[in-house]
Amino acid sequence: MSKIEYELLHQDKFTQARYGKIKTNHGVVSTPLFMPVGTQATVKTLSKEELNAINAGIILSNTYHLWLRPGADIVESAGGLHKFMNYNGPILTDSGGYQVFSLANPKNINEEGVKFSSHISGEKLFLTPEKSIEIQNKLDSDIAMCFDECPPYPVDYNYMKESVERTIRWAKRCKANHKNKEQSLFGIVQGGEFADLRYYSAKNTVKENFDGYSIGGVSVGEEKEVKYKMIDDAVKFLPIDKPRYLMGVGEPIDILEAVARGIDMFDCVLPTRLARHAHAFTRRGKINLKNNKYKDDFTKIDECDCYCCQNYTKAYIRHLIVAKETLGQRLLSIHNLRFLIKLTEEIRDAIKKDEFLQYKESFISKYQGKDNK
Repeated sequence: MSKIEYELLHQDKFTQARYGKIKTNHGVVSTPLFMPVGTQATVKTLSKEELNAINAGIILSNTYHLWLRPGADIVESAGGLHKFMNYNGPILTDSGGYQVFSLANPKNINEEGVKFSSHISGEKLFLTPEKSIEIQNKLDSDIAMCFDECPPYPVDYNYMKESVERTIRWAKRCKANHKNKEQSLFGIVQGGEFADLRYYSAKNTVKENFDGYSIGGVSVGEEKEVKYKMIDDAVKFLPIDKPRYLMGVGEPIDILEAVARGIDMFDCVLPTRLARHAHAFTRRGKINLKNNKYKDDFTKIDECDCYCCQNYTKAYIRHLIVAKETLGQRLLSIHNLRFLIKLTEEIRDAIKKDEFLQYKESFISKYQGKDNK
């Protein structure tokens, strides 16, 4: 097998939610799914065994960071990213575009690519669609992403239109230079809050017949309703027989709302970032373990099957956090990631039974504290 294969197994009767499977060179995963982010070939503080224990499917690594350290040639010499990091499951690499555009300024973006300075050394760098694909080919991930421009929010219509047209041209260059026959390539739909540009971007990206499609430019500062409209404006023009990936979204309610609109794949640094700041997901919303009320709370964080909740109490984890012991961050990372993965498992079960809408409403009501229990 060389390319991923997506199979739509069930469409919810009352929403656009869909249950399916993605076959990759490193295993089969069910969708919808949440993908832990392993930016630098590691999900922060977690081992491969811990990723397996939380039932992680696809994990995501970052092209830009791995290009700088340790370098694509070193990863290639190790036998590819899977062997380098000793992870046997599927891996998706992003294009590096989001990181590049956070480091560049508009005048350094041109038709050829983007000029910017390394966040490590200050070295002047130039990343093009061809270079991004070359790096990802060497990393040998299961899924590579096209190099796109991720504009800030908000921007005016004319800037966004030029950006969308450039991203479409870059997508064609990415596909033309994609040489790794064992690796799939996803296109990215941009367009910001402008419905006609989302349509234009989707229509022209789909023409290139990529292996899957991502919706980009979401969760960049816009309000919730704008975010959901962006998804609506893009997803209805994407083919039903290819996976749909919403980039950078990890809030539980956002995942539920996006699944209802037909999204299959999610990733976000949020669960591990929250863990490093002592925050934990629970069925009744996020909590901050630094709060004094948890000092003598000897209950587990949540009704959860993760290693953290099965073995440790809020009081102990709070002690670790206050004492600046790394184990506290690790335990909360395990819990937060498992929470989102478990959420998508429950979503899949609900879709199979055509009960997703009830599940969504019940989860949100409890998460927002509106169930009066």
